[in-house]
Amino acid sequence: WKPGIWGALGGYYEPAAFVNAVQRTQTSHLPDPFDPTPVEQGIGVYYCDLLYGGVSFAILEDRKFKSGPAAVWPKKGRADHVKDRGFDPKAADVPGAKLLGDRQLRFLEHWASDWKGADFKVVLSQTILCNLANYHGPRQEFLVADLDSNGWPQTGRNRALETIRRGCGFTIAGDQHLASIVHHGIREWGDAGYSFCVPSIAAGYPRSWLPDKEGRPVEGRAPGAPPNTGRYRDGFGNLMTVYAVGNPEARRRPGVLETLHDKASGHGFVRFDPSDGTIRMECWRLLVDVNRPKPGDQFPGWPMTIRVEDNDGRTAVAYLPAIAVPELNDPVIQVRDDASDEILYTLRVHGGRFRPKVFSKSGRYTLTVLDPERGRKVVLTDVTPGDETITVRF
Repeated sequence: WKPGIWGALGGYYEPAAFVNAVQRTQTSHLPDPFDPTPVEQGIGVYYCDLLYGGVSFAILEDRKFKSGPAAVWPKKGRADHVKDRGFDPKAADVPGAKLLGDRQLRFLEHWASDWKGADFKVVLSQTILCNLANYHGPRQEFLVADLDSNGWPQTGRNRALETIRRGCGFTIAGDQHLASIVHHGIREWGDAGYSFCVPSIAAGYPRSWLPDKEGRPVEGRAPGAPPNTGRYRDGFGNLMTVYAVGNPEARRRPGVLETLHDKASGHGFVRFDPSDGTIRMECWRLLVDVNRPKPGDQFPGWPMTIRVEDNDGRTAVAYLPAIAVPELNDPVIQVRDDASDEILYTLRVHGGRFRPKVFSKSGRYTLTVLDPERGRKVVLTDVTPGDETITVRF
């Protein structure tokens, strides 16, 4: 066995019985899976949703259903690491290559529309949906692209973002050993949701995002914003707006904890405030006292606060009539495009009045106003953009 070889082929290195034992050990406390049908060799699944404290979590398995790059994309050498600066990212987006898989996408579609008891929608994933890190390992080796990231395959990555966006979902992830806040883009910068990748609590294998080191052009970096932030394309051509990144220090002080601290170890907090629909991200370095914070205790760019609606970053082309629900605070509103029969988004709004955004001036839409806690809903059909107010009573 060599690192990266078996994993690049797909599947598991250990026997199915061992895989199931590990999964039971680490996931048996979770709710029942959305669809408990095992995958090949009788290996179980655990992807599910968990409602806690008004936050609806979609817990994903973004390794189990992902295609192995060596199995679908012939390449010399290590299949998941691309070092050739002349690499054409489109060549790696192989037709039929999977990321989350069809089953998990169906789960996410259902989850994005089910807001009973929820004020927020949050995806818990192993890895964020882009390839942020471009320097890897103790020698900080440069990689053009890493197929082990969830920036590949691009088509699967975009489908996942589109599905999560229908519920204004925010993503929390780990695995890449590199703390970050990224606003993802599909067709335009920032037209999808945000992700917060928390740092490793003990970063043994450091990764970095250092486009400034390469002199890469950058747009959208606000005055005074930290280095290596702004609008970029990752190694696969995916759009990402980087707001914060927790790169390791160049120094390595002696001492186990000091070394881990310098390698960008730490921990993240996310604070959800249902009173105003805000999401606050904090990212603390390892050797700090969070009860007595000092400047520099958090990584550059943190803390940062966004709103639930920011996780659907599409620009409104028009607005539908305002929806007023006088007998209900914080209703759930779903917008469906009649032409495509596609749910554009489902969202719990704050207050009793909301004006839905849409992305065509000439479209017709179906609006569903829901009180999911009481099982009530009102469906408004053939709605077109306009300035009036529609009052809804159950």
